[in-house]
Amino acid sequence: MSLSAADRARRIKVLLFDVDGVLTNGDITIIPNADGTATEVKSFSAHDGMGTSIARLAGLKVGWVTKRNSRVVAVRAKDLKIDHVYQGQNNKLEALTAILAEEQCTLDEIAYVGDDIIDLPVLRKVGLAIATANARQQVKAIAHYTTPLPGGQGAGRDAIDFILTAKGVLESTIEQYLDPTSTEAKSADIGQGNM
Repeated sequence: MSLSAADRARRIKVLLFDVDGVLTNGDITIIPNADGTATEVKSFSAHDGMGTSIARLAGLKVGWVTKRNSRVVAVRAKDLKIDHVYQGQNNKLEALTAILAEEQCTLDEIAYVGDDIIDLPVLRKVGLAIATANARQQVKAIAHYTTPLPGGQGAGRDAIDFILTAKGVLESTIEQYLDPTSTEAKSADIGQGNM
């Protein structure tokens, strides 16, 4: 018997994301500097950032696994207190193996959100494969769940909300986050910017 996406989501302890096209819209803006170097610009969704706080408060570990190396990604990951950040990953399975060992969990307890063919090896292995609305057809074909929104426009939050809804804790976690006396909510919250 095949498990439903919601059944799979109930098992998740670790939620991993690709970055470009998943947490951003996939645009990479490069601004040349006078000295021959360049500044890279990416836009991230504030909804995804808030979702990260909610996910952490609900007990999920969050990680980013991306092929590119980018200072922008490192800065945003630090601001969001991301548990696992793997950049420069040509073979994303290596990062998956390292995270499995560090978290001492099983593949069934990991979800991965991807949008392009480089994500296929990981998506084929994890317990919950999630495609963004803007994902390539090959990714959507194997996904257990596809987010309503595209990357960079709330797809990360869609994935978080789906998992926490399946676990039956989304609304209670939101209320805990909103409670000004909750020390757990304060410790789970993201940074304040000004990186």
